[in-house]
Amino acid sequence: MNRFSKASKLGLWALLVIGLVAGCSSSTAPASDQSPKSPGAGSGTGTGHGPAPVVLGTAGTYVILAKSATSNVPMSAITGNLGLSPAAASFITGFALNLPVGGAFSTSAQVTGNVYAADYAAPTPVNLTTAIGDMQTAYVDAAGRPTPDHTELAAGNIGGLTLPAGLYKWSNTVNIPTNVTLNGGPNDVWIFQIAGGVTQASGAQVILTGGALAQNVFWQVAGIVSMGTTAHMEGEVMSQTAITLKTGASVNGRLLAQTAVTLAGNTIVEE
Repeated sequence: MNRFSKASKLGLWALLVIGLVAGCSSSTAPASDQSPKSPGAGSGTGTGHGPAPVVLGTAGTYVILAKSATSNVPMSAITGNLGLSPAAASFITGFALNLPVGGAFSTSAQVTGNVYAADYAAPTPVNLTTAIGDMQTAYVDAAGRPTPDHTELAAGNIGGLTLPAGLYKWSNTVNIPTNVTLNGGPNDVWIFQIAGGVTQASGAQVILTGGALAQNVFWQVAGIVSMGTTAHMEGEVMSQTAITLKTGASVNGRLLAQTAVTLAGNTIVEE
């Protein structure tokens, strides 16, 4: 009887220890992966997944398009056209522009393409007015897409996630502290509706896999887009406020700002 009682007590103690160990293990376990498991609704560009792409119109003929200023700390490498309107060419700084007398565009050793400003010769002013209008229309279109597939995903901290095609919506700032992967095919589309800003940490990358294309990724951002040193972004970045890149940051896509774009030794390539 005493032996049975002692065995029972030992068994109870063993169960208690196992329970405590399990509790401690669960409290220190990493948070589960919040990556969505399947693409959102829609057929992307027609044969893919996600929403229909945002139409950029003539804004798509520029790799950088801004309204109030584009500043640069040399040396940057820009592939594509740069446009500024309604501000004048004097608000494009750091590019050492070369404008022929009566020219409709200028050139720069840092730009593989042309540089256009609102005070250049015709037809540039009219073309830029149209492009700025198309940029704003595209922004409104992206912001107004209804029925998001994912709302407030990961509370806006998307570092480390793998995101399939879809319509994503956040009511505040989105943070990219570590790499984020967009996985999908060449006909898949991503639209990110962000009511705050986007803060991308130094060295953090947006990575496309599975054949995904930067031209099908749209960042609609009401606040400031800030990319840290050597960070890498993919997609069409549309900011209602401003876009700022720190030294060595790079973009495969476009920078479309309704105020200013600020560069510092960056590489921007039109996809």
